[in-house]
Parts: sequence; C-alpha cells; structure tokens
Amino acid sequence: MSPHDLVVIGDCNPDVLVLGDDVTPAFGQQEKLVDTVSLVIGGSAAITAVAAARLGVSVALVAAVGADPAGQFMLDQLTREGVDVSAVAVRDAEPTGMTVALSNGADRAILTALGAVASLTPSDIPGDLLGQARHVHVSSYFLLADSLGPGLAGVLATARAAGARTSLDTNWDPSGRWLDERLTAVIGQADLLLPNEAEAVRLAGTTDLGSAVRTLGVNGLGLVVKRGERGVLCVAGPQQWQVSLPPVVPVDSTGAGDCCNAGLIAGLLDGLALPDAAALGCAAGALSTQAAGGTAGCPDRPTAGALAHRAKVAVMSN
Repeated sequence: MSPHDLVVIGDCNPDVLVLGDDVTPAFGQQEKLVDTVSLVIGGSAAITAVAAARLGVSVALVAAVGADPAGQFMLDQLTREGVDVSAVAVRDAEPTGMTVALSNGADRAILTALGAVASLTPSDIPGDLLGQARHVHVSSYFLLADSLGPGLAGVLATARAAGARTSLDTNWDPSGRWLDERLTAVIGQADLLLPNEAEAVRLAGTTDLGSAVRTLGVNGLGLVVKRGERGVLCVAGPQQWQVSLPPVVPVDSTGAGDCCNAGLIAGLLDGLALPDAAALGCAAGALSTQAAGGTAGCPDRPTAGALAHRAKVAVMSN
C-alpha cells in the first residue's frame, strides 16, 4: 500500500442535501417545494479527505460502505477527487449509510441512517497504512464508538509510535453520552482535539467555553475549537490564540468544519505553526460554504492560502 501524508478514519456516506429558505418538513402529507435536492459526497471523514486532497495532500480514507449503488457512488466520487479508497471496506450484508441534510445556508438539520458506517473496526485499518502516514485523523467518533471505539486508542498509539501526529474530531454525540472512559483513552492518544464550541462544552461537562478549554487543554493535548463565523480558538499548553477571517455570506455550511480540519492538517504537514495552520483551516472552511454540499466549494491551496493571509491572529490571555 502506497504511503500517504494523511490517513483519515471514519464515516463515508452520501448526503442527500435539501437546500432552501424554508426546509422544515410539513407533516400531514403536505408537499413543500425547496430550491434544490442533490446527492453529494457526505460523511465527515470523506469530506475531510476530499478537502485535504484539493489542498494538495496525499490522502487515504479508511471507512466502510455497503455493496450497493450508494457505496459505489462514494467510491467513484472519492477516487475522482484523488482520494485513495483502497482501504475502504465494502460490506455485503450492510447498506451504505445515508444522511439527509436540511440546510437554509447558515444552519442545518441532519438525519442519518448509519448502515455500514457503524461496522468499521480497528481490524479494518491496514497496519502498513498507519506506519507510513505523517498524520492520522479520526472523524465522527460517536457514530463509530461501539465498533471502532474499543480499539481506537491502540490504533492512535500505534500511529504515534511510528511518528505520526494524531487528531480527533468527535462531532456531535446523538446518544448524549459524551465523555466516558473509552473516549478519554482515545483523547489521551490524540495530539489535537478539534471540536466545535458546542461539542467542546459538552465533552468537558461544563457550561462555557473558557471552562471547557481549561478542562480539555491539559496533558499536552492541543485544542482547536471551531466557532463558525468567529473563527477558531487555538490552545497549546499555556498559549491561546483567536484566529478569525473577514466574514463571508454562506450558501451552505455543510462540511465547513470538516474542511477546516483539512486545512489545519495541511498547514501542519507543511510545517506551519498552529495559529497559521488554523488560519489555513479557517480559510478552507469559509470558502467551502460558498457552494452547496460538503465538497463542491473546497478550495485549492493557492485560493485557501490567499484568504488565510488575511487572517487576524490575536494572542489571548488565559
């Protein structure tokens, strides 16, 4: 298996994207017209992989899909984007996961059927892929907690022992369980934790971001908290930076956080300091909102870099 700068582990499924000013369904067998409905690349891990590839990173995806048209759609689309899908498991007995995302531009509601997504286990991850990667990133932990979770700390430990940097974006926890001993062990093997603000507060079991940062940003764990149009908060030991960009008017925010992850990782792989890498992440995330779906607006490196140069980096007191 060819070496890659980045290995992304997590979810891979199509998004059925419903876009319009009013996308709230009206029950009682009422029909409502919306602007567009489209089938696009979905799953946080898959979106991160595509965004990284657009930024010039050599990337492989580890995930699971079903042996069905939806799974083939994902494999074809990812391959077209330059993502190595040779480590994506194809399940004969499970359908490909599917998400319906209802988006009005600035906000969205998400309905997901997991299917094969939740069948991914550590045994599906090729050891030689981990041994050759410079960075290993895990997306959507909570969707895979019961299958991938039990052995994930060991997977990340193996990657770190081979010299890779590791990062984790748990995404939202539909079960409401949030932090437990298993996830604590996983975070202990991550160099970077990449939640959004609401997720950070819930992971820390606190009521505000300041308290969450003090709780999570310990024991050498780097923390990059995504704050939407307010940019990101970066924490590395006692140092904190707020990174922000000039505002953009979003068409659709689907996948913006995943694209931000990709930009951050791309910057780190190029040797940028954390705040500068976060600026590239902010740029990739912001530009991704300029088109519908998680990947249509993913920028190339020169475009993201030009916007990143306009970032404001403020040193924060803690």
